[in-house]
Amino acid sequence: MTELASPRAKRLQRPSWRDSRLVVGVLLVVVAATLGAKAVASADDRVPVWVAASNLVAGDEIAEASFVRADVRLADGMNAYLAADAPAPTGSFMLRDVRAGELVPVSAVGGADAVDVQRVTVRADAMATTGLARGSRVDVFITPKSSTTRDAATNPTKKILESAAVAAVMTSSGGFGAGSMTSVQIYVPADKVQPLVEAVDGEARLTLVPSVGAVSGGGA
Repeated sequence: MTELASPRAKRLQRPSWRDSRLVVGVLLVVVAATLGAKAVASADDRVPVWVAASNLVAGDEIAEASFVRADVRLADGMNAYLAADAPAPTGSFMLRDVRAGELVPVSAVGGADAVDVQRVTVRADAMATTGLARGSRVDVFITPKSSTTRDAATNPTKKILESAAVAAVMTSSGGFGAGSMTSVQIYVPADKVQPLVEAVDGEARLTLVPSVGAVSGGGA
């Protein structure tokens, strides 16, 4: 009786780079990875910029704690803000006010030669300084000291500064009532420093009146 021939089992072969299916599979993986990376990059197009950590006033020297970094999404062409891909410009100065949480414009920062104000400490009635905080803007009025009624008539109260920036408000001194005084540091334009100092030395009474839009108490 004739025996039927048994079919030989085919050995499994490792896929070759010449195998079109393997090549297509690799290409699909590469394309998928590339498209995924592009999608992630386009979804997160934020850029790092510096943000004011507290109320910054024109004349302030910039320290490490002045700014915090934030990643924000800016419209095309909006490169007017200070980029945070470089260290904060410590040692530079604020040329104009920037409120806490606001982006810092490039134009708001400059060197010492661009600063045209000086910090002067004055004392005013505590009641007149209620609600003032760092970053407030105040009009400064002086009432010359007078010994007679005629002196008071010839030296009336006048405004000596307009919209001066408050750098700091110190703890009031003295007791409660009319005698209580508060020390306030304000930034004064260079050409107004001497008249203000002369008024203070002459024991004139200073009154600080908040300007429209001034920062209220509690601002940092």
